[in-house]
Amino acid sequence: MTASAPALTRVHGTLHALQVPIPYPMRTVTVLIDTGGPVTLIDAALDTPEARRAIEDGLTALGLHWPDVERVIITHHHPDHYGLAGVVEERSGAQVQMLDVEIGRGERYWHMWEEWLPGHIKHMRDHGLPNELLETLGAESRRTRARVNPASRVEPLREGQTVPLAGGEWEVLWLPGHADGHLGLWNEDESLLIAGDAILPRISPNIGLYAYTRPDPLGDYLQTLGKLEALNPARAVVGHHGPVMEGVQARARQLRAHHHERLDFIRAEAGREPRDAYQLSLAMFPRDLNTAGRRFALAETLAHAEHLRLLGQLARTWQGEAWVYHG
Repeated sequence: MTASAPALTRVHGTLHALQVPIPYPMRTVTVLIDTGGPVTLIDAALDTPEARRAIEDGLTALGLHWPDVERVIITHHHPDHYGLAGVVEERSGAQVQMLDVEIGRGERYWHMWEEWLPGHIKHMRDHGLPNELLETLGAESRRTRARVNPASRVEPLREGQTVPLAGGEWEVLWLPGHADGHLGLWNEDESLLIAGDAILPRISPNIGLYAYTRPDPLGDYLQTLGKLEALNPARAVVGHHGPVMEGVQARARQLRAHHHERLDFIRAEAGREPRDAYQLSLAMFPRDLNTAGRRFALAETLAHAEHLRLLGQLARTWQGEAWVYHG
């Protein structure tokens, strides 16, 4: 049996998008390969045998191998985007780069996760996550950590600076919300955006409030959507369900409306009956979800409830063992 050809798409010039398998519902993550100088990966998938093999095959199809990679730019610290960064660094001596905001929080998480885990568990407990869902959190965190090989050194990129890529100059953007230090790259001449998970065509990026994130990720994300509307790129390379999407401005408006609908829902539900964020998440996400899905639902519900609290539209009081939101 012959191996299937790697799922490569030429995006622009020497820039190619590779679909790499991940064991998550999205099924693949986009890893970009620029064969021009310096040879660059944008994002590094998850550290699994399947992902390593897929990237190796993609490099080979483009006449490259691991030692040829000179630079890795990471859009954000989530495991399916950062997992293999340390492997590439070790194999090729590649320079790993990330937005400065993300290094101080998200990237540091992978080096500090064991020390931070008790705080993460307490955060979830304080917002109502029941014990049966808390009990598996430590084991799942360890399993995820085993699939992330962080870089030993990360060079900061800063919003507004430019980086050479695919024969042109690309502006570094800060697109927070899905991750505190989410990075985008913008080529104005081509009206082309490398968006990571800042915007996705078929699903809404998870906007969750966690123990180590900025206090208002939804507020951050609504500003990001405004920035994407103003840019109005002709095309965007996206992390999942892509690799390329059009209609970014319209999708940004659609996502803003979606989140405002959820804000209205949470405001009404908490006004009708005071509840903790987990109880509110059961109302906002009533469908059957697995354990991980339930925790994502809590984090997203909490991001909406806290946004309303910071706007003065909901109050929060400690009742018994959890924070409760009310009108």
